[in-house]
Amino acid sequence: MNRTRVWWEIAIVLALGLGQSAVYAIVQLAYRLTDSTPLADQTATLNPSRSDREVFDLVYQLLSIGFGIVPALLVCFLLWSSRRPHLGMLGLDGTRPGRDAAWGIGLVAAIGIPGIALYLAGRALGWFVAVDPAGLDAHWWTVPVLLLSAARASVQEEFVVLGYLFTRLRQLGWGAWPIIISTSVLRASYHLYQGPGAFVGNLAMGLLFGWLFARTGRLLPFLVAHFAIDAVAFVGYPWAAAAWPSLFGLPG
Repeated sequence: MNRTRVWWEIAIVLALGLGQSAVYAIVQLAYRLTDSTPLADQTATLNPSRSDREVFDLVYQLLSIGFGIVPALLVCFLLWSSRRPHLGMLGLDGTRPGRDAAWGIGLVAAIGIPGIALYLAGRALGWFVAVDPAGLDAHWWTVPVLLLSAARASVQEEFVVLGYLFTRLRQLGWGAWPIIISTSVLRASYHLYQGPGAFVGNLAMGLLFGWLFARTGRLLPFLVAHFAIDAVAFVGYPWAAAAWPSLFGLPG
């Protein structure tokens, strides 16, 4: 194994997606912290409308989702095995999808409930900006697009952060905890645009995901959990914003 080549490969994979997002998030946090508007009074929109013309908004949304999973496709290409299971190095062998999916749903409660509590506390302390998970107008395609966006986030992040980086860093001789900590810091970094509180929450999520993945080597539960958490946040936002408008920076 050419170690220099592997490091270059890792750098390229990250530069095409999550590493790029981390750099932008750090810069955006610096911008937010130096802005005259207090952090608690700022808003981050996760799924903004991309055009005032409905058909073009839909086209742009689908293009963004499609191109967003390219890093995951690259990871599959790089780690594809000629023998079955083809994606075994990524923790995908297809042997027990039902059990893996059920375990993933169980993770939702373990992560989602503390995550909500952290967000509420962080908003009160000014550690989070007001997060708008669904900035789209109401169209017939809004919910399907939000669900596709949740799937894109799950695939891109877990394929790269868990499946790919764990595989390559192990091949470079890293131990389990250095991998878990470094990938958790990466996961937390590309959420910094939501404020320092998001770094703390996603660091904790990354440590839990990383520890469990290191023990099990199965990626599907984390794909399911990530998708379910984001799907509930994206689709349930209008109801939550109406119930607690102050948490989302909206007038009461």
